[in-house]
This record gives sequence, structure tokens and C-alpha cells, in this order.
Amino acid sequence: MRSSSAAIRERSVRGLRGLRALPAAAATAAVLALAGCSAAAPAPEVAGGERGGQSKPQDDNAVRRAWVDCMHKQGQTSVEQDKDGNIGFPAASTDTGLPSGYDAASRLCDEKVPGIHQVQQADNAKYVEMARKWVECARKNGYADMPDPDPKEGVVVIPRAVFDAAKWDAAARACDAQFPLPGYRIGE
Repeated sequence: MRSSSAAIRERSVRGLRGLRALPAAAATAAVLALAGCSAAAPAPEVAGGERGGQSKPQDDNAVRRAWVDCMHKQGQTSVEQDKDGNIGFPAASTDTGLPSGYDAASRLCDEKVPGIHQVQQADNAKYVEMARKWVECARKNGYADMPDPDPKEGVVVIPRAVFDAAKWDAAARACDAQFPLPGYRIGE
């Protein structure tokens, strides 16, 4: 049986050998790491990744156009995209209802054009600001009790009890050209 001092010495020597090998191992690892990062070695391809390094930003107008096209294919031809890329419906009347089949078509097109949700979220801040300007203009032009727009979507919801067609028409004539109203609903 060995003495305890011999066992301690053996462990210490093994430890020293390990310590002497550490700088050599570290140097070898550093050389290998630098070689792996050199420009001559091609970058590994990752499943699902695109070549070229940077992903392309989403083309919001193309996404909007695809959604409008989908809605048209579903028979919702009143959905339009204006010259600025905004999606809307022509306001031919103050009718409160959506066209027949609109909800089903919208759900289907939302699934077929998944990027539309990101576009809508980005657009909402712009729409809220546009609607605020329109409402301010409408109030200055005779529609004093015009409600504030929805703070999340920018849609002006006018209760049927306070809707006044004459005031609406006057406000629209005065404000539409300067401040396009992103959306409104009457009767809620």
C-alpha cells in the first residue's frame, strides 16, 4: 500500500502534466477556431436559410395586392387598393353591413396571405393618425360631436343615434381631400 504522501505527489504530478498540456491544447484550439473563420472556407448552409446572408424585407404593397387579389377571387370585388397601397372599400352609402360572404373570404385570404397581419399592424399606427386628423377637421367643419377614432385601428365608429348625414357630407367635402379617412362604421 502506498503512503498518502506518495498518492498526493502522484496526483500533483498528474495535475502538473495536465497544466503543461493546457497551453498547448489552448493554442491548438485557437488555431483551429481561426481556420474555421477564414474567408476561404464557405459558410455552412442551414436548412430553411436563404443564400446571400440577408433576408429580403417584406414588400408590403405586394402583400396588400395579393390579399386584394384573393378577395376578388372570392367575389369581394368592392375591396380596392388605392395608389398609396391602402386597402379600402368604396363608401357609396352609409350602409352598416359588410358585403355577403366578406367574413369568410377575409378569413380565407388571411390564411392564404399570412403577411397581411404584419402589414395591417404596421399600417394601424398610420391609420390612427390619419383618422385623428380627419376627425379634427370634421369637428372644425360642423360635426362637433364626431367621436374619436378607435385607438388601435383608426376606424371611426359613429353611433346611429348621433349620425347626421348632412354634417357627414359637409365634413367629407371639407376633409377628405386633405385627410383621407382610413375607415368608418355607422350604427354601432
